[in-house]
Amino acid sequence: MGNHKNKHSVVVKFLLHLHPKKVDENAVKYSRTFGLGGISALLFVILATTGMMLRFSYVPVIDRAYESILDLQTYYIFGLLLRNIHYWSANLMVVVVFLHVLRVFYSQSIYFERRKNWLCGLVLLFLVLSFNFTGYLLPWDQLSFWAVTIMTEILSYIPLIGTYLSVILRGGEQVGQSTLMNFYVLHTGLLPLLMIVFMIFHFWLVRKAKGVTTSQPERTKLVNVSSHLVRKEIIAALAIGALVMLLSLFFDAPLKDMANSLVSSNPSKAPWYFMGLQEFLMHIHPSFVAFVLPVMVLSLLIYISYQTSESINVGVWFNSKSGKKQMIKSAISSFLFTLILIFVTEYLLNFRGWFSSMPLIVSTGLIPFLLYLIPAVGYFWFLSRGKKSNKPELLMSIVTIIIVSYIVMMSIGIWFRGESMKLIF
Repeated sequence: MGNHKNKHSVVVKFLLHLHPKKVDENAVKYSRTFGLGGISALLFVILATTGMMLRFSYVPVIDRAYESILDLQTYYIFGLLLRNIHYWSANLMVVVVFLHVLRVFYSQSIYFERRKNWLCGLVLLFLVLSFNFTGYLLPWDQLSFWAVTIMTEILSYIPLIGTYLSVILRGGEQVGQSTLMNFYVLHTGLLPLLMIVFMIFHFWLVRKAKGVTTSQPERTKLVNVSSHLVRKEIIAALAIGALVMLLSLFFDAPLKDMANSLVSSNPSKAPWYFMGLQEFLMHIHPSFVAFVLPVMVLSLLIYISYQTSESINVGVWFNSKSGKKQMIKSAISSFLFTLILIFVTEYLLNFRGWFSSMPLIVSTGLIPFLLYLIPAVGYFWFLSRGKKSNKPELLMSIVTIIIVSYIVMMSIGIWFRGESMKLIF
């Protein structure tokens, strides 16, 4: 009996490191956080566990990497299931972490004392994408080889340092043995360590900020964490575990033919979460895709968190009811306009004779960029002047337009690009 109590106290003490004894009643509602932060942490644990097991059979050598995957799936007990669990957990983690970032942003939980955690969250999102990207190459099949080739080529268009970055990442001029080893070391060594450090810092900042933000701080009622929050976290963990297992049982992780640098895939596509960037390449100069747009978006996300407007309603979804309507209108406008822009740049700007005297950076870069920017600026002016939107809601509208535009671009690239990356319907 005494040992049982001691074990119970150890569990309680561990949980209290993650949560206080009592939490705000409003903060434990599923509609407040959807458990996305905890689910992300659980998926990381699953990935770390399955990843360590996969290392026993994987050989990071181009002559053996592909065969070691085949051996795992063929000769090891539950080898295919293990790889499937790792694959689906990795893809789900990208989705969940992205949704978590959106939840924090749209619930206005990025300001004041929570600014540091917002910036830490952006770093974690970058690490998750890096995790998936480095792991993508390890099977060494045609799908992964040409996807990494595309993405490292995009890197080379970053001004001044792009070529050096791509060469360092590849370990040479082309994707080969050095690239595979670099990605393997990053994927199994450096990135897990960075993830653990930043996750610990992230959770500490949440505790320091007194947990999740709520929209009704003046009517706070505290409830026991063990009987309210922990129970819901266990249910969420069981649900996500069941989802991963079902996906792993019915859908195998893809594995194409062994990588061949002499025969390219048609079409050659980037990983699905980077397909928006590849689709942008179809319409705009690579320098804009590799440098201008990412820097603008990142600067905007950092800039927003430093706002101190009195109209900020921390913890309130979309800042207000009118803000919610504005986000819906912004999303619809971005969806329709992005589709129009895709067709305009796909069919009209392909007549290069119109711009034969212009540099490529102008004809394929500046002009398509202005085609999107000028109407967007007009829309923002309409929101700020015609509808009298406050600054936080205006900034949220800008981010909404960017997010929806990227999702549309990504969807087009995944489902509506066929051979030679031509549009198909």
